[in-house]
Amino acid sequence: MVSPTKRRVKVVEPTNSHSLFFNNLESKMTQNPSRHHPALVSLHWLLALLIMLAMGMGTFVLKEIPNASPDKLGALRGHMIMGFAIGALMMARLIVRLRTTHPQVASTGSNALNLLGKSAHVGLYLLVFAMAASGAATALQAGLPQMIFAGSAGSLPDSFAIYAPRVVHGWVAKLLMALVALHVAGVVYHQFGLKDRLLSRMWFGRR
Repeated sequence: MVSPTKRRVKVVEPTNSHSLFFNNLESKMTQNPSRHHPALVSLHWLLALLIMLAMGMGTFVLKEIPNASPDKLGALRGHMIMGFAIGALMMARLIVRLRTTHPQVASTGSNALNLLGKSAHVGLYLLVFAMAASGAATALQAGLPQMIFAGSAGSLPDSFAIYAPRVVHGWVAKLLMALVALHVAGVVYHQFGLKDRLLSRMWFGRR
């Protein structure tokens, strides 16, 4: 008697669509985004504009107005308001950066250049905070808030250089200008030398 042929049945387990969905979602969340967070992008470009304006105002406007001129207080008012705004926005930028995800670090292929780029980013934060702090200290020592915002009587010194924070403010400004120039040079090298589209990371779009 011939036994019937046994057929091998392949059992296909049902696909769990919910499991696939959450696995894909988890995979996307663990990947580095292609751009920075929109809030960080907004703060980056707003701060870049304000810092350039503040340094330009301090170098080419305030420096040329004598302290005895009645126009000096008005120029100082604008400079102080801008400085306070920069300090507050820089703190907000730091918080947003610490709480959001970022693209993978753009490598130059050189460990030395990579370290220089990282150091420059840290240096920019430190110098901007130092500028804001030294400017605020100078204003307090000179009694500027009372004269400018409260309308109290008073006169400006012949030179703000008599205050130590003002001397620090001037040197930090020079260092910040040099570091900004180095930062721009690094961006140009990435964008046009390495052609890695670095600028697209700090712009709006799908992450």
